[in-house]
Order: sequence, then C-alpha cells, then structure tokens
Amino acid sequence: MMADRSDIHDRLAASLRAARKARGLSLDAIAKLSGVSRSMVSQIERGESSPTVATLWALTQALQLDFAGLLEGRPAPGIEVTRAGTTPVIQRSGVTIRILSAPESVGRHEVYDLTFAPAARLLSEAHSPGCREHLTVLEGRLSVRSGDAVETMGAGDVARYPADRPHEIAAEDAAARAILIVQDS
Repeated sequence: MMADRSDIHDRLAASLRAARKARGLSLDAIAKLSGVSRSMVSQIERGESSPTVATLWALTQALQLDFAGLLEGRPAPGIEVTRAGTTPVIQRSGVTIRILSAPESVGRHEVYDLTFAPAARLLSEAHSPGCREHLTVLEGRLSVRSGDAVETMGAGDVARYPADRPHEIAAEDAAARAILIVQDS
C-alpha cells in the first residue's frame, strides 16, 4: 500500500531536518549552501510546505543525499563530484571565491579557490577564537596581513596565520590566484 501524502511529508521533513542537523548545519547555513530561502527550508522541515523538485534537488545536493535515500536519510554512496559549473561562487571586491569544501564542513574546515583581479583586496573581520587560515599562492603575488603582521608571498609560498583578528589578503599590481583553507571559523 502506498504511503499517504501526510506520511510522505512527515518523513521528508524529518529526513531533511535530521540530515541538516547530522551535518551540524544551521537553517541559515543550509539556505546559503542550497540557495533555498531560510523560511522555505524551515517550512519544509516542519512539514508545512511541499517542495518542488528543483527545491528538493538543491537541498539534497547541499546535504549530500540522493533522491533514493531522501526518505531514508542515507548519504549518497561512492564518489561525490561537484562539476565546475555548479561550484558555488561568490564575487567580492575584485575577488572571485569558489567554494571547494563540502557543505557539512562549513565552520570546521573550509576550502576556497581565490582569484584576485589586479590590486583586489579581501578584507575579513576576526573569525572565532582559535581560527587559523592556510594560504597557498598558486599564481602571482599576494600580501597577507593578520593583525599587525604582514608578509608578501609569491607562487608556491604558503602562509599560516591566526584569523581570529582582522586580516586581509591583497593582490599586487597583477592578477593572482590562491587556495585558502580556513579552520574552525
């Protein structure tokens, strides 16, 4: 016998809520990762809204669930691949930030591919106490400031610094590219 509509909504709501909490994600975090509004995620998790296929797809991708496992809450098996065209990208003050880390690692271990236009700067306020960043320059030259300390780096150089104080990464007069790892933000 097929499950009735309210049973499916209840199981869907419980599975999505459990998957989000198991990954340590807040409603705001899953909204940011999936592109689904916080209020819509909340309504779906309470069983008050019927999500569209597009909304379910966005949520399952952000939570690393497959459609078959959605009502069972299973993580997708095998190798997870995020295709280049679907990698989340943020544009900020001449810096293109591609988010490479998995959604469930937000706040613990985040990985970014940074592309700087000439003379672009990425300014950051202090993160949580104990937060550290690891920056590897792939192309060009970058300067890094953490508190009062400043270093200039070239391709292949790696900087590790406290990010629990105001900090900045800035390109010289030419474009630059780097990989940034943020721990315990």
